[in-house]
Amino acid sequence: MADALELDALWEDFHRVVNMTSAELAAWLRVRDAHEQTEPLPEDAGTPTGQHVLAILQKRRTDLTDDDVRLMHRVVDTVADLVDMENEPEPETAPKDTRRRHRLMTLGHDPLKP
Repeated sequence: MADALELDALWEDFHRVVNMTSAELAAWLRVRDAHEQTEPLPEDAGTPTGQHVLAILQKRRTDLTDDDVRLMHRVVDTVADLVDMENEPEPETAPKDTRRRHRLMTLGHDPLKP
């Protein structure tokens, strides 16, 4: 596991890029997986990565596992690759790239959220 300073920095970075609350992410994962004929149980909704992000949001920093730390690094890196956090445009009412937004939301980042 990372040392305390690295873990503190990762924790801050993760919570900076994951701008959805656990309730918002859980709702999004349920909506994302709902179909006309079927809908998964709430605890089974979403991708494994989305479910893992949700689990991390519900943890204390001291309860993180090595798998959590690896996923947090991956989420921070992926969001950084897809979004320019410093120069992200103001939220729009009609997103131009819905697919990109939905991918980011599965990781807990809504680019339209102020």
